Amino acid sequence: MTDDPTQTSGSEFQKDNHYVPRLYLKRWANDDKAVNTYRILVPHQNVHLWKRQSTKGLAYHEHLYTRAMASGETDEVEKWLARDFEEPAEVPLQKVVSRARLSREDWQCLIRFAAAQDVRTPARMLEMMRRWHSAEMGGCFQGILESSVNEYADAMRQGRSIQRTPSPGTEYFPGRVTTGIEPGAEEGFVRAEMITGRAYWLFAIRRLLNTTINTLLEHRWTILCPPRHMRWLTSDDPFVKLNFHSAATYDFKGGWGSPGTEILLPLDPGHMLYTKIGERRLWERNVQVPEDTALGFQKFTSEHAHRLIFAVDDDPLVQRLRPRTVDAVAFRHEQEQWARWNKQQGEAERHVYGAAR
Repeated sequence: MTDDPTQTSGSEFQKDNHYVPRLYLKRWANDDKAVNTYRILVPHQNVHLWKRQSTKGLAYHEHLYTRAMASGETDEVEKWLARDFEEPAEVPLQKVVSRARLSREDWQCLIRFAAAQDVRTPARMLEMMRRWHSAEMGGCFQGILESSVNEYADAMRQGRSIQRTPSPGTEYFPGRVTTGIEPGAEEGFVRAEMITGRAYWLFAIRRLLNTTINTLLEHRWTILCPPRHMRWLTSDDPFVKLNFHSAATYDFKGGWGSPGTEILLPLDPGHMLYTKIGERRLWERNVQVPEDTALGFQKFTSEHAHRLIFAVDDDPLVQRLRPRTVDAVAFRHEQEQWARWNKQQGEAERHVYGAAR
């Protein structure tokens, strides 16, 4: 495995970016290789509650992970995710189904796959963007800039230079700094620009999956099975970080290293990857959890979904757990936003990455 996404395999440009991998979704497919899909936002009441769809047309957006550079568009992130996180998990996922022994490396591949699934979805991107657009983000960036300017000013007054050692991956940071001085002026200016859209999200994904991921690898993990009459659901945002206090008090704001947070990721209809951070004694692997626990997990999976829920069969429980929203205006607005996605993000990225660094 490598942390350098510029080393890509295959020459065909990947513009249809599946944020839920097809190798994962196919585990919920029926004999006709279609997956039962429940849509949470629909334009009108006549849309069927459940529809069987091919994995090729599910859970993807065009150019979701594309980066627009001065030299053109690149799909390096898409291929990096496939090569380093999806493909290594395929054999371990098969072992989970057959209940074969899992080696230490198998567990690591499953956990890395799970980590990628947490950070690569549109739901996670929107969550991150809300945080980046807050006043705190702007204040933090301004503080860093002012500190850097003061440091350089002090160094110039003292006649010394500042040596910088770039951190790995900083070449992907979606920002630029320009300096200048007017003729005859004693002082110049420093201008910093940063974009908080797709480029910053992809930069954050790289940092999380290259460094922060080590936190997840340190936890104890197990695999849980549902009662015999039940099958795990999954969704377009299936990695659940649950802070549970009571049936009426819980949230999905847990962290990769937060003590007490429970992490759930259905691996197929019969197996779920699970941990409770800081807990030394977990359920034994492949144990069938009690029905009330299983129903709770189905509830959390459904509530955590963004736009799609997937099931082996048309499950009437889903309609009660996550009633769909019928809103033609909201549906059309979302479709239009995605249609403009690559053009808008590409223009901002070319402005930043196209400048001399």
